[in-house]
Amino acid sequence: MKPEILSLVSSLSGVLIGGGISLLLQRNQLRNAFKIKIEELKTEHMAERTARYYLSHKSYTDRRFETIKKGLGGFDDDELRKILVRAGAIRSYRDDEEWWTLLERMPEKIEKLRAND
Repeated sequence: MKPEILSLVSSLSGVLIGGGISLLLQRNQLRNAFKIKIEELKTEHMAERTARYYLSHKSYTDRRFETIKKGLGGFDDDELRKILVRAGAIRSYRDDEEWWTLLERMPEKIEKLRAND
């Protein structure tokens, strides 16, 4: 075989092998990044579901922030407030304490307040 052709074939095979290895590494890296992102979203989703669970309790239309914080450990205060907002809750203050209520339960809360007056 001529040296020019041999040089061309060896260069081309080197480029193809290097490109194939790069492709496989990049694909694995993207797959791992995707799995990590899915786990992050799953954590946020479960935190929102838990917050909704606490705020949907039959007997209580609203909950103190400290009560929710104890049940949903592992989040700082501002992060927990964002989770509560994403869950559909609104904040109010009573007796110098922070209380949270699901927006969909506001009519029920107002009705209870009127019944107590």
